[in-house]
Amino acid sequence: MLKSERKSLLRFLALYTAMVLLLIVVISAFYYETQKKLMLSNQRATMAKYAYIQTKRLKVLHHFFDEQRTYPRDPRFKSAIYDIEYKKIFSLLDDPNVRFDKEIYQTGNHIHLVKTLDEFYLGTRYLIIETEDDGVWRQEIWSHILGYGILTFFFFMIFGLFLARMFVRPMKDSIMLLDRFIKDTTHELNTPLSAILANIEMMDTDVMVEKNRKKLNRINIAAKTVSTLYKDLTFLTLEQEKEDKIEKINLKELILDRAEYFSVLAESKRLSCELDLEEAYIDADRRKITRLVDNLISNAIKYNKRDGTVGIKLRPGYLEIWDTGIGIAKEKIPFMFDRYMRFNESEGGFGVGLSIVKMIVDEYGIKIDVISAKEEGTRMILRWKDEG
Repeated sequence: MLKSERKSLLRFLALYTAMVLLLIVVISAFYYETQKKLMLSNQRATMAKYAYIQTKRLKVLHHFFDEQRTYPRDPRFKSAIYDIEYKKIFSLLDDPNVRFDKEIYQTGNHIHLVKTLDEFYLGTRYLIIETEDDGVWRQEIWSHILGYGILTFFFFMIFGLFLARMFVRPMKDSIMLLDRFIKDTTHELNTPLSAILANIEMMDTDVMVEKNRKKLNRINIAAKTVSTLYKDLTFLTLEQEKEDKIEKINLKELILDRAEYFSVLAESKRLSCELDLEEAYIDADRRKITRLVDNLISNAIKYNKRDGTVGIKLRPGYLEIWDTGIGIAKEKIPFMFDRYMRFNESEGGFGVGLSIVKMIVDEYGIKIDVISAKEEGTRMILRWKDEG
């Protein structure tokens, strides 16, 4: 799976997961409030009976107040009485915060019922009944929310994964189709490209007039550009099954050879080349390291500005290839090694070169850093353990 494909899949799943969690939270909150209202409705009948009993007791106390002044109590509930201006007359409540705008409500571990009396016994307008809330209903609700919530979450995630794969499939099919096209095209390129390069090498430029030498040089540039692309496509489609031949590679010699190969391309853009090379070695397959170096040099030339500079610095365990070209926007750097990713639409190619570079550096444990900014050029820095 390509990085861009994986990132699109992860973004979809992240958004989908957030929406599923939000939906579960909303439904859970609605379910909680519904069950709470149901609990209060069930409590209303019992507490209304308590209020009726306490009202009768208040009536008795009111009529025999001179003989008996003890406020009636009951082990099943606690109560309080308030006057018409909401001032407390007497209270046994554990929770003194009374809400007169609701008939029944729950606060903390208590349930309150507010009963409005028609007759003002002892000056009472509002009778408050308080009972303990044992919280059993709440535990049952949370167990239902957690149980059904987890099951719902997993169901939606499985469904979301199916949707994500279905949405990504067209992208994957397009990439597979492009890979198949590249593989078929690569087979057809070999013979004519080899013939062109061989005939260019055999031509005697000394007997040519200047005009024809310029034309031949342009043909040579085009052929080498196609040759680089052909080698990349061959590496991706035809050479992955080949067994590596590990050898100690002299990178200085290899870079000098490849710099000479690409010199005709650099000259076509009037680029100067700064080489600062010391002896350095790496144990690897020469074919792969050649592809790595070719792609880095080719990109430094391709995306450079006319009359610019390409620099190569080599030290033991360190290779830096830099240019003074168009650079890469910082937000695009994390995606630059994705296959088919191109720096801009004005340059040719399939955008496979840097994906090959990433494959090779990952295989050999080479660390690669990219330093780039728009219109300020690019530096590709490779570090590895040099065996000397």
